[in-house]
Amino acid sequence: MKAVSVVLPPTDDLEGVEPDLGLLTVLRDDGSLRDIEGLVIPPGLAFEAYRHLKQLRIVDARMMLLQRQGRVGFYGACTGQEATPIATGLALAPQDWVFPALRESSIMLVRGLPLATYLCQVFGNAGDLLKGRQMPSHMSARAVNQASWGSCIGTQLPQAVGTAWAAKLRDDDVAVVGFIGDGGTSEPDFHNAMNFAGVYKTPCVIVCQNNQFAISVRPERQTASATYAVKGRAYGVPSVRVDGNDVFAVYHAVRVALERARRGEGPTFIETLTYRIGAHSSSDDPSLYRSQDEVDAWVARDPLQRLRRHLVATGALDDARDAELEGTLNDAIGRAIQEAEAHPLPDRDTLFEDVYAELPWHLREQREELLALPPAPTHGGGH
Repeated sequence: MKAVSVVLPPTDDLEGVEPDLGLLTVLRDDGSLRDIEGLVIPPGLAFEAYRHLKQLRIVDARMMLLQRQGRVGFYGACTGQEATPIATGLALAPQDWVFPALRESSIMLVRGLPLATYLCQVFGNAGDLLKGRQMPSHMSARAVNQASWGSCIGTQLPQAVGTAWAAKLRDDDVAVVGFIGDGGTSEPDFHNAMNFAGVYKTPCVIVCQNNQFAISVRPERQTASATYAVKGRAYGVPSVRVDGNDVFAVYHAVRVALERARRGEGPTFIETLTYRIGAHSSSDDPSLYRSQDEVDAWVARDPLQRLRRHLVATGALDDARDAELEGTLNDAIGRAIQEAEAHPLPDRDTLFEDVYAELPWHLREQREELLALPPAPTHGGGH
């Protein structure tokens, strides 16, 4: 097998190629759909996906601007990779659980979390469900079954598989989706999770977003495998490689995998081949390790524009409706940012919450000592 490299995905699958070596594509560049066995696209899903993709694209642009203005400390945008989280969110059932990595937090918005609440986490203020304890872009919310995650790469996968194992033991009608990036497949936690999922047939879907860069490390420096998807073979986990810039392909693959999990048929490993158009985060300068020509080639396969061509071709969208949608989204996002930024900093007393069910004596003493001191000066909400 030849090592993977940064190449544009083919438009169509290679006939006769195994699913973990080929590339599942539904949406052609001209907006038409391939005839895929078992493909089900519910009415209205295409426009709903487009609305979510467009909202996320605008949110990311606005938040990167706020970071440059010093109004938030850090942000990790999803530009170019929106299809995987949005399509996954649309495929999930309400009872399912999600264990994200850096670029899947938007699934929470698809599942109904208010945008202002979502953005409060970036500001780390009193409106933040996590009480300012996580660094920005580390959202989670019990209300939409999305677990917290840390920047220690890959640790969320054993947690995802363990949750799926618990659901199986309890006979709950729950499937679990765990995410990892291409670089995370080099971490021991990835292999531990895959092995346990394969052996115990846990009802989970493990999704690897291959965005071509582990910050700045290319795929060929991560693996000698022909694809990331083929890694599932060693663990007895059915695997598929999907065009990650194709909303319909990702939706189809995730839906089928979730149905397998719920039938008790065990895990599925999905590699979504995509590209991180923007920087790794607001702390990164990608011009140091890639060319603009390479970026431009992938921009031509932008998941947002590919889906737009489909909607235009089917008569579900035109320039006027698109402009109206963009205006509506901009207004809503502006209001959400204003609402989120208006919150004060978290109350210092919250430092002692969520530690023990009943606060022990030494923490009670520390809390009393803290509250006896004058509060620190502040400079407004969330700064």
